[in-house]
Amino acid sequence: MSATFGRELKAKDYLDSHDVECFIPMKYTMVGDKKKVKVRKLVPAIHNLLFVHATKQRIQALKSGLSYLQYLTMPVDGRNVPITVPENQMQQFITVCNTYDDKLVYLSPDEINLDEGTPVKIIGSAFDGVEGTFVRVKKGRKKQVVVSVQGVAAVMIAKFTDGYLQLLEPTSNQ
Repeated sequence: MSATFGRELKAKDYLDSHDVECFIPMKYTMVGDKKKVKVRKLVPAIHNLLFVHATKQRIQALKSGLSYLQYLTMPVDGRNVPITVPENQMQQFITVCNTYDDKLVYLSPDEINLDEGTPVKIIGSAFDGVEGTFVRVKKGRKKQVVVSVQGVAAVMIAKFTDGYLQLLEPTSNQ
């Protein structure tokens, strides 16, 4: 879902208070205060984005109380339908995001080219067991492992050597 004008944390607090499971990818960044002192702060990695795990009826009931909370949609057969993320894909994305690794790079869907990707599984490290796609990212970045939430966002993990990757058979979910 989208919480317009950077109100994703406010929306998360509201949903948390109503016992609705939600997730916002976060990252650390250095920010300056009024005295120009830089401090490390945890902030949303992708502005306006939050993932909500609830039934359509529950989301609709709560959404009516938050005018700034909107569905993210995609066109299907000439209509815009809310995006639903498969459970496994969401868990993979959360696993990577929750490491708060400084080398993670968050990408929009148009920054990656999955057509040329090879499905892989990471062996070892904090990302052990995470499945993603080995890709070349546009704008000249080297090959990386990308864990994608189809059509919504992706997170790129630091470079891996061949010893840390296991090739997987291509599937329709990649």
